[in-house]
Amino acid sequence: MLSPSFPQRAPWGTASKLRAWQQEALEQYFRDDKRDFLVAATPGAGKTTFALTLAVELLRQGEVNRIIVVAPTEHLKTQWADAAARVHIRLDPHFKNSHWAPARHYHGAVVTYAQVAAKSSVHRHLTEDAQTLVILDEVHHGGDALSWGDAIRDAYGPAKRRLLLSGTPFRSDTAPIPFVEYLPDESGARISSTDYAYGYGRALADGVVRPVLFHIYAGRMRWRTSAGDELEAHLGQDNTKDVNAQAWRTALDPEGSWMPAVLSAADRRLTEIRHHIPDAGGLVLATDQSVARAYAKILQGITGRMPTVVLSDDASASERIEKFSAGDERWMVAVRMVSEGVDVPRLAVGVYATSSSTPLFFAQAIGRFVRARRRGEAASVFLPNVPVLMGLANELEKQRDHALDPPDKDADGLDDSLLESANREDDASDALTQEFSYQAISSVAHFDRVVFDGKEFGQLAEPGTPEEEEFIGFPGLLEPEHVHELLMQRAARQSRLRTERESKAAPAETTTLPAPLHRTLKEQRQLLNSLVGLYARQTGQPHGSVHAELRRVCGGPAVAQATVAQLQSRIEVLRKRVRS
Repeated sequence: MLSPSFPQRAPWGTASKLRAWQQEALEQYFRDDKRDFLVAATPGAGKTTFALTLAVELLRQGEVNRIIVVAPTEHLKTQWADAAARVHIRLDPHFKNSHWAPARHYHGAVVTYAQVAAKSSVHRHLTEDAQTLVILDEVHHGGDALSWGDAIRDAYGPAKRRLLLSGTPFRSDTAPIPFVEYLPDESGARISSTDYAYGYGRALADGVVRPVLFHIYAGRMRWRTSAGDELEAHLGQDNTKDVNAQAWRTALDPEGSWMPAVLSAADRRLTEIRHHIPDAGGLVLATDQSVARAYAKILQGITGRMPTVVLSDDASASERIEKFSAGDERWMVAVRMVSEGVDVPRLAVGVYATSSSTPLFFAQAIGRFVRARRRGEAASVFLPNVPVLMGLANELEKQRDHALDPPDKDADGLDDSLLESANREDDASDALTQEFSYQAISSVAHFDRVVFDGKEFGQLAEPGTPEEEEFIGFPGLLEPEHVHELLMQRAARQSRLRTERESKAAPAETTTLPAPLHRTLKEQRQLLNSLVGLYARQTGQPHGSVHAELRRVCGGPAVAQATVAQLQSRIEVLRKRVRS
């Protein structure tokens, strides 16, 4: 048995020796001797290796003589079959509902949840015809629809053994997941019971997964509503839900300046990582196909090379992913195709440029970047400063079970039902504005901060400035225990650089004409808002409360009506408080 992590990454699903958690889970499986066994392990921890090791052992013992794997997507069918072949288990990834039984030279088959739902009787016959171990990969998909859950229960009810796997053991609804045991908690709510859990926090401490740094970008957005009104807002400020949604949508518009600036920063981060990890790659997660193609063109302009584009309706999508995974190209742009289970270990930089905001999708997406090949690798994910995403980024290490009777609010402060409802409302709002004449007018990006391990580092910086580079030029290889220390150093140095630049920018001659008043006011308001945001994060106070306190201490009207002198007075007060 190896230590919690091993120095060289074995080929996918083929580790000859187990990680500590895999051995521990295997021992618990045989100790509990249960028909249904649920393993919840963070993406990249090695669930496939564990599952195939268990399958080999059950075949050796004569406990089972057929293996059926149920996967979420067609692409994963091939990945499972390839991984199984390396441990001498032959699985047919091309099994169809018209076959009724796999060829005799196979140990079993790999199918999808949709395939089972289409004709469960075929898969029930397949299960009953032998002593069958069923491996349900990302088992929460069994609750995607009532008919799917019924089909899974019908097909695999007769199985001798069922192994349930999940990297994201929760759903945003109350649909029961087949074969998962639900037990009442202290409040009486029925909560899923996990037989063995291996979360991101423990995996990070063991060196099994990479630390993830979230690079947060905010900025000013302007757009025209369906009524013809022009609105302006800053990402990350105290906006209403509708304003946040429209500002977020404006930021993701490829015609604006926000996405090119963020993609350029992400590419510079990728260059830094490739100094240490030459084959490191980047992934942009896009909302739909048209913007995916537009992002690809932007990246082509930045890098001089056209990135790999993976679209869901492209018949060659799986081949493109495999080719990218095996090569050393810099960037891939995808629409959901690389959101779950797809193994591209060299992905080290991500740009979250999709409007999806459910906890399930977010966890799956971030899971693409945590797979570690050796100690010291770190991953960077670039996020828009949107409250829903910020909450999810700060809660990355929190383990959540699936509740059939969820209370009004989860223990982690995220109300999944409200999030889902908000997403539906956003979709409806988008459809409405598309029917009329929603139009993104302009977007400007600026670096806001880095989030790591639930803590925040850094402050406002314009793209391309030395202050931003402090966090873009972060070393590509760094032990997890040293990340926090280095971030603190970079944040302090960023503050010094800002002070030096501002002092050098002071006019050298008293005769120099002052800048136009409207420009000075704009700059002072931006600086004040940035400091208010930083102070609010430090103290936990709402932005509005900080502004009200500054007006009480310094006097004067609201920010929009304040003079330059009044704004500067508030800035000085905040600077002293932030430093303290």
